[in-house]
Amino acid sequence: MTVKLGFNVDHIATIREARKICEPDPIAAAVLAELAGAEGITMHLREDKQHIQDRDVQLLRRTVTTKMNLEICPAQEMVQVAINNQPDTVTLVSEIHTELSTEDGLNVAAKVGDLAKPVMTLKNNDIAVGVFIDAETEQVKAAKKIGADFVEFNTGKYATSCALGSNEEVEREISALEDMTVLARKYGLKVKAGRGLNYRNVAPIATIEGIDELVIGHSIVSKSVMVGIDRAVRDMLEIIRR
Repeated sequence: MTVKLGFNVDHIATIREARKICEPDPIAAAVLAELAGAEGITMHLREDKQHIQDRDVQLLRRTVTTKMNLEICPAQEMVQVAINNQPDTVTLVSEIHTELSTEDGLNVAAKVGDLAKPVMTLKNNDIAVGVFIDAETEQVKAAKKIGADFVEFNTGKYATSCALGSNEEVEREISALEDMTVLARKYGLKVKAGRGLNYRNVAPIATIEGIDELVIGHSIVSKSVMVGIDRAVRDMLEIIRR
């Protein structure tokens, strides 16, 4: 199974919002990424609108030709935004307003009662729903319990281990991702992974059997500053496919 690349355009919008002007344009970046081979576009519409704005979501829905994935917190008003824009998929994420980017997985196991309703509401509106979670047994089981269609495993701990930890820590994180991918597949859930993946650490995750898609933003955007979106996306795809 070939692992797909989902390009997250959030950090294009972050650069734009630093000056509160119209460039760089996340819609243009999405188009270039798709032309370079990305098979999905992800954006996170936060309640505080730190980077992606409502207008971006509307324009991306009209522009994206692969698959559009909208990340939101499970608040009722954000669920309604998703219904109004009809992305192909929605990923429910944890959201802390003091964070510049989502760090931790959503604690689905502790919020089963709260999450079942927004999941069902979205699915009743023909939107596939997933949850961004840590690679833990109780979280995978809870994702299945609330009716999620897929999970996206948080690879943040893995990325940190690659940068700062020991080989044992790296292997432990890879093992957890492998085991939880098997469990999620057993429950009929599709599997994505993302957070902190870059050109140096992505290869071992891309080889995990059962992962459908890797969602990567910051690393690709960082490289694109030097070489452009097209080259940055193609270089990432080469690593993933090789």
